[in-house]
Amino acid sequence: MSTELTMLPNGLRVVTHAMPNLATVSLGIWIDVGSRHERDDEHGLAHFLEHMAFKGTKKRSARAIAEEIESLGGDLNAATGLDTTAYYARILAGDEGVALEMLADILLNSKFAPEDLNRERVVIQQEIASTDDNPDDVVFDLMQGVAFPDQALGRPILGTKASVARFGASELRSYLRTHYLPDSMVVSASGAVRHADIVRHAEALFGGLTPGRRGDESQAHYRGGSAALGKTFEQSHVLIGLPSPSYLDPAFYAAQVFSGLFGGGMSSRLFQEIREDRGLCYSIYSTVWGVRDTGMLAVHAATGADMVEELSAVVAQELGALAKSGPTDAELLRSKAQIKAGLLMALESSAVYTEQMARQLLAHGRLVEVSELVNAVENVGPDDVKAFAGRLMGETASVAVLGSGKKSAGQAARVAAMFNPMSAQLADAQVSR
Repeated sequence: MSTELTMLPNGLRVVTHAMPNLATVSLGIWIDVGSRHERDDEHGLAHFLEHMAFKGTKKRSARAIAEEIESLGGDLNAATGLDTTAYYARILAGDEGVALEMLADILLNSKFAPEDLNRERVVIQQEIASTDDNPDDVVFDLMQGVAFPDQALGRPILGTKASVARFGASELRSYLRTHYLPDSMVVSASGAVRHADIVRHAEALFGGLTPGRRGDESQAHYRGGSAALGKTFEQSHVLIGLPSPSYLDPAFYAAQVFSGLFGGGMSSRLFQEIREDRGLCYSIYSTVWGVRDTGMLAVHAATGADMVEELSAVVAQELGALAKSGPTDAELLRSKAQIKAGLLMALESSAVYTEQMARQLLAHGRLVEVSELVNAVENVGPDDVKAFAGRLMGETASVAVLGSGKKSAGQAARVAAMFNPMSAQLADAQVSR
């Protein structure tokens, strides 16, 4: 059997997938905690901790960490998300024990020296400044804040310059003790691996961790509305978000198929109607994501300041048309084919396979067969897509606009009104060419 799963006595799970044709190994540690688990006074702490893990341990300096992994021809990295944090490596076959020990060392033995903290907080503040200069990033942060106001899910993962300035070693250690528990962790590996070896290493490195219970995460509360930033850019960015199913909801697959045919590629409705037929923008796309208790469907476009509302009205029109008539058979087949091909092609990468196994265990408590995922997509019918579009029509939108200067706020409010569920005529809206 190529995929094997073992649970250690303390609750930590170890999963591997053997890919005998490879000469490398992708492995990592995924933790069931992310920025949404931060208290108000911890904004940005999950990301700060991820950075500090690479700044020195009791036996390795930051330089030694970098030199040791690169002397093996490998690399270490990490990522903080809304609901997970990951520390991972890719190395040559035979070096997985060294890589896993290094990951354990940076997780369990980081020093958090004052000079390292001070240096890294400046680095993160520069990262925040860089993000603030990128309109693609800013518009998503604005939309997320409108969708989930006054809660961690609606705050930028990086934190703010002020919040990052407050963190010290005591906050980092407290966060580790509270959230980095063995029953919230998965060691995942794929490639040229032997399951018994990874289990043996994991047990030696993590078997002494004490089980515990982190406590329930707060429920997401969607609100919606509009937000804008008065900066002026060469293009105006508009982002239209609507609440959609969580990844635990069977309707999540209908949401994915809908997003694919609505704005997922060059053959999608939005690309063809808005870019190809009307020339209102260079790029427009839709995307869908989910966490344990909620999700979002978002449409993003960059266009001229005087075309924001015309473009958005066409998005509303196309949503209404799908809610009224559903997709064509050809649209449905194309979207399903894109999703299935994207999934299967991605899983040819050991890094993607490693991450997917870990995320499945954290999200579902089990491994999900590829065939199950493919069948779930294949079973989405036209009525499912039509029903999902109708569901979106009944929701309050979260709209963010920036780049139009002083006009941005008014544009955002008017675009949000286009998606007001009280607008019964939306399904029949027509935009003159």
